[in-house]
Amino acid sequence: MAYTREYFQASADFLRTRVDFTPEVGVVLGSCLGPFAQTIENPIVVDYADIPHFLLSTVASHAGKLIFGSVEGRKVVCMSGRFHSYEGYSFEELVIPIRVLKLLGVKTVILTNAAGAVNRDYRPGDVMVLRDHIKLNGDSPLRGPNLEDFGPRFFDVSRMYTPELRKLALDLSKRSPLQFHEGTYMFFPGPQFETPAEIRAARLLGADAVGMSTVTEALTAVHCGLPLLALSVITNMAAGVLDQPLSAKEVDEAAEKISGAFSDYMKTIVAAI
Repeated sequence: MAYTREYFQASADFLRTRVDFTPEVGVVLGSCLGPFAQTIENPIVVDYADIPHFLLSTVASHAGKLIFGSVEGRKVVCMSGRFHSYEGYSFEELVIPIRVLKLLGVKTVILTNAAGAVNRDYRPGDVMVLRDHIKLNGDSPLRGPNLEDFGPRFFDVSRMYTPELRKLALDLSKRSPLQFHEGTYMFFPGPQFETPAEIRAARLLGADAVGMSTVTEALTAVHCGLPLLALSVITNMAAGVLDQPLSAKEVDEAAEKISGAFSDYMKTIVAAI
C-alpha cells in the first residue's frame, strides 16, 4: 500500500462530518484502561469499522471506538482500543491512527499501556512514566516513502517523551494514591509473553518494564512533531521475576483494579496540559 496524505485525509474528513470541534488532546487507552473513556462528557462515539481506511481492533479488552468529547473542560479524542503488530498489521499500517489525530488538529498525545515489570522495585498496580524506550524487534512504522507533510525523512528522537510533560505527570502524581516511577519501556512484538531469558536481557539493557505496544505510536507522534506523554500501568511482574506463569487474565484483573484511580489521575493531566 502506497500511503499518501489523501489516504489519511479521507479518515479525518469523515470524522469531521461527525464532530463539530477540534480536539486538543489525543489519548490512546491500553488494555482494560477503558474506564477513562467513561468520564468523557458529551461523548460522540464512532466505531473504527465506520471510518474510511482505519484499522480494526481485534483484542477483546479493546473497545474499538473513537470517543470525542470534553474532559475537565478540554476537548479530547480518545482511542478506546489500539492496534498491534501481533494482530497481523504491518508496522507501516500502525502510523494510521496518530496521523489521523494529527490531521484532526490534536496538539498533544497521551499513550497508555499495560506492562510487565522488569525492575524488581516495581509492583503490580504501580504506574511508570516513560522516560525512554528500547526497540530491537520489527521494522520502523516510518519505513517506506516519507510524507514530508507529516515530518522529515530523518528525525531526532532524543526528546521523544517530552520532558516537560514527564515533569508535569510526575508533579501531578503526588496527588494520586498510586505509586509512580519514571523508567524505560522495552518493546516486544508478542503475542506470546517474553521468556525469562529475554527478561534477563531486557534488565541488562536497562529496561524497567516490557510490553507489546506504544512504541510505534510514539515514533509516529514524534515524526509528526506532536508533544508526547506515555504511561505504563504495571499489571504483572515479567517472566522469571516470580516463580509462576503469566496470563492475560492476570494482566486484565490488575489493570481493572486500579482503573478508577488511574482515570482520575489522567483527568488531572488533561486539565493541566
